[in-house]
Amino acid sequence: MNDKEKIFLSVLESHKGIIFKVAHTYCQHDSDKDDLIQEITVQIWLSIEQYNDQYKWSTLIYKIALNTAISFYRKNRTRKENTVGLSPIIEFPQADESGGEDEDLLLLRKCIRELKEIDRAVILLHLDGLTTKEIAKIIDTTQTNVTTKISRIKDKLREKFKEYKAKNYGKH
Repeated sequence: MNDKEKIFLSVLESHKGIIFKVAHTYCQHDSDKDDLIQEITVQIWLSIEQYNDQYKWSTLIYKIALNTAISFYRKNRTRKENTVGLSPIIEFPQADESGGEDEDLLLLRKCIRELKEIDRAVILLHLDGLTTKEIAKIIDTTQTNVTTKISRIKDKLREKFKEYKAKNYGKH
């Protein structure tokens, strides 16, 4: 095993949670999630040598994962004809959306999936605890823009959440 392979496997293992969260946020169906995870993994492999140690690995992984997810989402086509039959390199946990989770959390995930691609990226990073500076670096914008976006996204999510609750449960 060469150095690139060792680094790749180590980075992948250490940051698989990021990859899973991004795939879960951008894809509703397991087959799409699997395809997206595979595509993100390929893009990480292709970018591993471009790592700049001035930044955290997580910054590069988020940037690759989000850019790949947004592109994947926009193309809106299956990638099965383009994927190579590789066995999974790592195992990702499967989300349990059939119970076990709070109903409000499931509704919040649904509301997040309905946001624009870039807004999904911003709120995902925010919910994952990244600073506005880190988010700005990942999505190539200013901290001020990130702060404004987060505020607007939270407002949108509150409204969507209230609408769904009122529609489905007659509550406000």
